[in-house]
Amino acid sequence: MNVALAFNVKPESETFIESVSPNSQKSNSPYQTSQDTFAEWDTWETINALRDALSVYHNVTLIEANDDAFEKFKQVRPDIVFNIAEGAFGVSREAQIPAMLDMLQIPYTGSDALTLAICLDKARTKEILSYYKIPNAKFFVADSVDEIRQNHFQYPLIVKPICEGSSKGIFSSSFVTTSDELVSEVDRINSEYSQSALIEEFLPGREFTVAILGNGKEARTLPIIEIRYDKYPEGVKPLYSYEAKWILDTKDSDFEVFDCPANLDKALEEKIIKICLDTYKVLRCRDWSRIDVRLDKNGEPNIIEINPLPGIMPDPRENSSYPKAARAAGMTYDEMINSVLLAGCKRYNLA
Repeated sequence: MNVALAFNVKPESETFIESVSPNSQKSNSPYQTSQDTFAEWDTWETINALRDALSVYHNVTLIEANDDAFEKFKQVRPDIVFNIAEGAFGVSREAQIPAMLDMLQIPYTGSDALTLAICLDKARTKEILSYYKIPNAKFFVADSVDEIRQNHFQYPLIVKPICEGSSKGIFSSSFVTTSDELVSEVDRINSEYSQSALIEEFLPGREFTVAILGNGKEARTLPIIEIRYDKYPEGVKPLYSYEAKWILDTKDSDFEVFDCPANLDKALEEKIIKICLDTYKVLRCRDWSRIDVRLDKNGEPNIIEINPLPGIMPDPRENSSYPKAARAAGMTYDEMINSVLLAGCKRYNLA
């Protein structure tokens, strides 16, 4: 089978970052950049590992998700595209490649353009979950600091950019305990990320991340991972923030804060699995996703994040959650990748 791999690669030099920055004289881009602008994009290490995994059984063509992607898809006409492209700029950026492929009638792995666009918008996602009575934290969206003065919150709160992934925009300062801190964080997000701020009441319980593989009745969860905040360095806020994910947690650090499989009693494990599979279904996710869950003050699981394009860094030292769960399920990296591809092929009757 001819498989194309669609991806975005992290820039390797400041020259590239300057070329897309609105503060650069070279750029006409209307989009804001920040210190974590390209956190969602993959490294060549991940892209090459994914290519090698697919190449075990298939012919693989790499297609970068840039301005030339549409024409390359037209020329190559692969049997299916393995999509890990996060897209470039805009609140619907993750939908860019799937929309192209839908237009060209080329099959691809993962969720469609609509689901990817919705899941990147945290507020729209929470509205859908609330409609289906799937628990999630009480929230409010602020387009300016003036809007937060007319609402009542129970501190502490978490403040996030409304349309980001990979912990972008979530720092220790995102955990707020006073009205002054709230104003400061909303202003930071509105100005630095040029988007609305999502304000959520903080859930004080344990946090888990759940990898899902498959479709319909075949969809299943892999071993659940717990993020052990009690193992965080003293003084670090109990969040899987940008600092934790990209600064504290490196290949060479001793950041052992993940339990996989998580130590759970049967009743809680069943609740977490049910809420995640229900979320996967109502948001119409396909083939795979990673869903984050946190317990409220009563110990009940709440959905805090859905990622239909989960990170898949191949090196176990990087604590990439989806591969970590797959390894705990007895799968190699290559088996994990090809299982996702097989799920997509089955949907299109290509298997």
